Amino acid sequence: MRRFRPARLLLLLAGCVVLGLGVGLLLIADLGSDGYSTLVNGIARSGDWEFVVVNIAVSAVFLAVAAGRGVLPGIGTLVQIVVVGYTVTLMLDHLDTPDSDVTRALLLVVAIPVLSIGIAAYLGSQLGAGPVEAAALAWDPPVPFRWSYSALQAVGAIAGWLLGAAIGPGTIVVIFMLGPLVDRTARLMRLDVHQTR
Repeated sequence: MRRFRPARLLLLLAGCVVLGLGVGLLLIADLGSDGYSTLVNGIARSGDWEFVVVNIAVSAVFLAVAAGRGVLPGIGTLVQIVVVGYTVTLMLDHLDTPDSDVTRALLLVVAIPVLSIGIAAYLGSQLGAGPVEAAALAWDPPVPFRWSYSALQAVGAIAGWLLGAAIGPGTIVVIFMLGPLVDRTARLMRLDVHQTR
């Protein structure tokens, strides 16, 4: 892991807040969640378990897989989970899903670039990755992040759907667009999203 610097912490915190805003917009749009959330929801529904318990268990598995391939958790792993979770909770407490389908579609359209900026920024801090991103980065190389991330989201969505969770257009957009968009955004921001091993 690279040497800790205050600028990296600021980038991590800002990225996690922006990521939380993007996740909140995606959830408020209510047009389908990301593949990871679909997986957690599907497992929770099929086993009649609490979402939070399943989320912790699945996160632990993803982080263990990543660690097995050399992508170790860092302070950014914990900060991502806490800050994103807190930001999303605040948004969901104060904003409701609009009645208008057009407005919901606009929220989805806005959510995707916001998500990509947040992910690129917090990974660019090089202080550790959250469960989903760590698991995707663990396979880069040989599979570039933009595709490993998409594949992970797709597998999660399919598994979650088979276990009873709902999917929607937002799920499809995340699967096909978010990985490549994060990669592109990181390049534009001149950030290296790959965690040191």
